Order: sequence, then C-alpha cells, then structure tokens
Amino acid sequence: MNFTKSHEYLKRALKTVPLATQTFSKGYKYFPKGVSPVYLDSGDGSHVWDVDGNEFIDFICGLGPITLGYNYFPVNDAIIHQLNFGIIYSLPHPLEVELSELLVEIIPCAEMVRFSKNGTDVTNAAVRLARAYTGREKIAYRGYHGGGNDWYAITTEKSLGVPRILDNYILPFEYNDLDSLRAQFDLNPDQIAAVIMEPMITDSPLPGFLEGVKKICEQNNALLIFDEVITGFRWALGGAQEYFNTIPDLATFGKGIANGMPLNAIVGRADIMRLLENVFFSYTFAGECLSLAAGLATVNEMKDKNTIKHCWDMGKILRSGLKTIGMDTLGYDCRPYLVMPNNQVWRSKLLEQLFLRGIMIHIGGFINICFSHSEDDINNALNAFEDVLKIIDNTELHGEVTTIAFKRL
Repeated sequence: MNFTKSHEYLKRALKTVPLATQTFSKGYKYFPKGVSPVYLDSGDGSHVWDVDGNEFIDFICGLGPITLGYNYFPVNDAIIHQLNFGIIYSLPHPLEVELSELLVEIIPCAEMVRFSKNGTDVTNAAVRLARAYTGREKIAYRGYHGGGNDWYAITTEKSLGVPRILDNYILPFEYNDLDSLRAQFDLNPDQIAAVIMEPMITDSPLPGFLEGVKKICEQNNALLIFDEVITGFRWALGGAQEYFNTIPDLATFGKGIANGMPLNAIVGRADIMRLLENVFFSYTFAGECLSLAAGLATVNEMKDKNTIKHCWDMGKILRSGLKTIGMDTLGYDCRPYLVMPNNQVWRSKLLEQLFLRGIMIHIGGFINICFSHSEDDINNALNAFEDVLKIIDNTELHGEVTTIAFKRL
C-alpha cells in the first residue's frame, strides 16, 4: 500500500496543528508511522478510504460514534432535509423537544434531558449537578470521563495546566471492589457528592457489584452517575443501565447517539436535572439542528431495525473466531477488547500487518462494530488476523513503534 499523500498531509499538519490532530486517540503516534494511513478521505457502510485511495474495513468507527455505518442514508436524508431549513436559530427548535421525549421513552433513568457537543461537556455537567444537589464537593470515580474536565484531567498523564489542588477532590476506587468504594466514603464522611463510573470497561461486573455501588450511594446520600458515552446505544437501546438493570440518578450519553454527528446528552431524575436552570451549562451550538435531526433519525433507526442485536451477533462471530485462532478478548460481543501482549513492538506489528491486509483497528484494542458490518467483513477480518498471527513473531516492524497518547484504563 502507498501512503504518500497521507504523509504529505502529516508533514504540513505538523507545522500548524499541535500533534497534527484534534483528538489524542487519532494521533499519528498511535499507529505505526510509515506503514499506516494518517488521513481518511471517505467512508461508506463499514469501509473507509484514505487520501491515497486505500480501502479498509473499519473497526474503529470514528472512536465509537459510527453505530449504523458511514454514509447511512436515513441519517443523511434527515440531515439534508434539515439543512434546507437551517442549522441553528435564535430560539430553540422543536427537534430539541422531540429527541428529548424519545430519550425519556427509552432510557430508564431519563426524566429530563439536555444536549451538548462533547462527552466532556455532559460529564462535567453531571458532576456540577451532583455538587449543587448535595452541597458536597468530592467525587469518587472509576473509568475515563473526558480530559476536558479539570476535575478528571488532574488524574491523567496530560494534567499540565490543571490546578493541583483539584487532586484533593477526586477519589479513585477499583472496579468490582465494593470495599474500595466504601473505604473512600469512610475516609471522606459527608463529603462525596457522587460516584461517577463507566458501567463496564473491559471486565464484566461481578454479580451484585453495580447494585452494590448504587446501595452505597443511597446509604451515603450521594448520587450515582453512569458515564454511558461509550456503552450507550451499544449494550442496549437504553444503555448499559438497561442491560444490567441498575438505574443511576444521572447518566451521560454520546458517541453513538447520532451516527457521527456531534451530539451528547445528560439525562436523569427531574428533581436533579431542574437545577440546570441555575447550574451553568449553556452552549451556543448545543441545540444545533443537523445533529439533533441525525440523533432522532439514528435512534429511530435503532428502534425500528434492532440494529444493536446485529452488532452483538457480528461481535459474537468475531470473538468466537478470534478465540479459535488463539487471540483472546474481554468485554462483551457488542464491543470486544483484544487481549494483546504488553509489548508495543508486537502491537505495532499487528497493526502494520492488518493495515496491509485492509483491516483497520486501534492500538488501544477495542473493536467497535456497527450495523453496516457484514459477516463477510467479519470473516475477512478473521482471515487477516489468522494470517498475521502465524507470522508476527518472525516479522520485522517496517514502520515506527507506536506510543500511547494517554493512559485510559
């Protein structure tokens, strides 16, 4: 494969764009430079083409937002229809009401809804709401909640510019370990406003774990916030809270809600959500209508065609096939996580060889499956994995060794 144009763009970008990207996880350092695409040009269904014309079956799916597929016509049509009337107005648009009503219908904890553009926006709003509602300031957390929030960014390796004092207000606990959460409440009595967590990342919740987290929150008069920016519209139509039957007080959704258009939502109990009338959460583009139209079309498509089941089915075939050829996975069928050696050279060789066979995955190991992925896509991926695993230990890396943009888990 030829990646000449990709690297010409990269050379230009490095002069004007820090890290040559807007998103850490899309950065060129995350992929074996020299033998991988850097810039994509188009997508259709489950396939993408880079600026050099190379075609790939895409299992990154825009880092998760592509839940139906690229160039998906019912969503495109909704966007085009709305574009003919306007993008943003001087007053709210009825789409804000219509999509809010739909989310209240399908998400168990949702009684009221507000929209924004980034997962960072809504997780930040959830934390502010919890602090306003409880009158407390500390937050217990598990998972990734968006580096744009100072309260969370302080926990990461990318914390430059964040006031160090915020480290005193964010308290980690271990997944599947209720005692570690109880210990934080014991050490910080009447100080923790909320527990914010991803309902699951790679490990499955042990029986009673999520219910136990909720009970601990109730016993300590703290709120439970599920960050479903990733799990929402993948585990079930109503999110992981529906799948695991554990209902939080607040939840945040994003990525898959609008099939690639920038839209996120915070939902939750009405008595808490009404505080948003006084808690500062206001963005000029939060009510932008093309994304709302895409969201309405996407969620209705998911309802009408049971697209989430298809993703689970394709994931099951993929995971079963990977196990047969000797590659283990964690997580659930709707979003498998590849178990790879803690060896960046090995991981880089895997990506390099898969790219050369037309398969696009991410060094992070998560496989995002969309409604447009077919059995042929899955079988082609399995054939590529099988070929690569046979030769990887005796193959040299031709590109550069990848680095980790930031530590997520």
